[in-house]
Amino acid sequence: MAKGDDALARKRNKVRRKRMRSSENAVSARVAGIIASKRRRKSGKRRACESMCFSLPTPEDPFNDRHGKKRKGDDEPTGDAPAAAAAGRDESKKKKKKKKKDSSAKKQPAREAAAAAAAANAKSREKDGAEYDRPSKFLVVCLNAIRDAAASEDGGGGGIHDTGSWGVELWNCCSAAPPTHVLDTSGECATREKTAWLVSTACDIVARKEKLGVVVSCPFLLYLVPSQEKAVQVRSICKPLKSLGIHSVSLHPGASIEHQISGLKSCEPEFLISTPERLLELIALKAIDISGVSMLVIDGLKCFTDLNVSDKLCSIRDAILSNPQITIFSDPSDRRVAALATKLVGGKKITRLCTNDSVTSRGAFITQKIHICPSKDQKAPKKQLQISCAIKICLFACHGKLMGFSNMQVKEILEQILNDHARKTAKVLLVTASDHEAQHLSSSLKLQNCTVTNDSHGNSFTICSSVGLINVLVKDWENITTANFEDFDTVLVADLPPSVDEYIEILAGASCHVLVGEVHCIFSSADALLAKPLSEVLTSCGQVVPEFLRKLASS
Repeated sequence: MAKGDDALARKRNKVRRKRMRSSENAVSARVAGIIASKRRRKSGKRRACESMCFSLPTPEDPFNDRHGKKRKGDDEPTGDAPAAAAAGRDESKKKKKKKKKDSSAKKQPAREAAAAAAAANAKSREKDGAEYDRPSKFLVVCLNAIRDAAASEDGGGGGIHDTGSWGVELWNCCSAAPPTHVLDTSGECATREKTAWLVSTACDIVARKEKLGVVVSCPFLLYLVPSQEKAVQVRSICKPLKSLGIHSVSLHPGASIEHQISGLKSCEPEFLISTPERLLELIALKAIDISGVSMLVIDGLKCFTDLNVSDKLCSIRDAILSNPQITIFSDPSDRRVAALATKLVGGKKITRLCTNDSVTSRGAFITQKIHICPSKDQKAPKKQLQISCAIKICLFACHGKLMGFSNMQVKEILEQILNDHARKTAKVLLVTASDHEAQHLSSSLKLQNCTVTNDSHGNSFTICSSVGLINVLVKDWENITTANFEDFDTVLVADLPPSVDEYIEILAGASCHVLVGEVHCIFSSADALLAKPLSEVLTSCGQVVPEFLRKLASS
């Protein structure tokens, strides 16, 4: 009778169970291999790959029958054996010493490699410091985090990368050694995109400092805002950075001061967003220390002046013992904030950043005054010029027969500069129409009680007096592009340019690294074609247009 499928299955399972119960197959293949190797070792039969485990034959056991085992009494040498044993021990000691030398020789390259690695690490740190000339990938990560968070909330944040040129310029100013103060006159307050670039720049600087092993004091960034609403807005921009290890705290009158004190005790934020009033209260209670702040942002300087908290801003600035990098956002149409901004930055040079090329933003805080040029027979009226300590730009129209009158006006201006820069050295850039006029002007210029010294090249001269010293560099309109306006406190143009666009470029270039300044322009009848565009520039900048210039523009 044929067997059914069940009987065949039972038979197969029985064979499998029997096979599994066997000693070698009851374990895994690895364990079975170990067991087989142990059996071969005990029997004295080993594989070729295991030859290193064999006991070597000796004269006492040439056929290795004892498998390396010693007999009783072999350890006690007799006769000449002690000398041979002693010689063997000496040889073994020599071999051990040789092995130690070899091991030390092998370790020596390892030590050299470790020293080379340490030197390479130090070079990499120096390289990181030297290559501090471009933003890192971490800055882009911070910007993307802020953009994604804004897109998930209200669909915004898409314009963050559109302001990349402005952001890179800001990064260059903040990362310079030493850092440069920044003045933005594009609007009254900072936009979301500019705030994102600013806090991301601070994150990048913190990350680089920590990579170089520099201890970063907290708070690193102090962001002053005029209202609670603005503090909440800035805090929402900084909130996505928490996942990247950057903590931010907002302080405003909307929350109880006890709650804020307890919160400051539990954490040390890198970024601090606060209103001036609440910050001063917490400083008085010693709840926070801002003496080590590295970056200070004043968002909306005009709003602070409208709230009459200028003295509180100065108190906060005095509480910071270090020299922080200061970024100011201000309305270009309000000139009242110019004096406050100058006091906050300590009279140092700044860098203007604008997202628009309007003459209003580029020429903000610069007073422009137009004076009519009298005829040759008239007596030149003496006008006392109120010249700023930061910059003075004086523009004169000098044509043909009026050259002598122009020299007299230049003389008066330079005398006034000497008086304003008492016990200081002023640097003046003098711009003329041509080299011939420049040489004539420098040779005929003689001030009372002063000494004029020309250099060998004839393109500069020095005015020395008991009051002060002026270094004057002469440039004509063709070579004006090679002049660096940042190196000069005063720009004096002896010939009015033929186009108002060149006048705007002079105005923007000279005010690029200063806060406040004045422009004095003496207008002559030969410049009648510039009356209308010049009056439009004055109107757009909120300046007073003289009556004679208004009549010429309307005619």
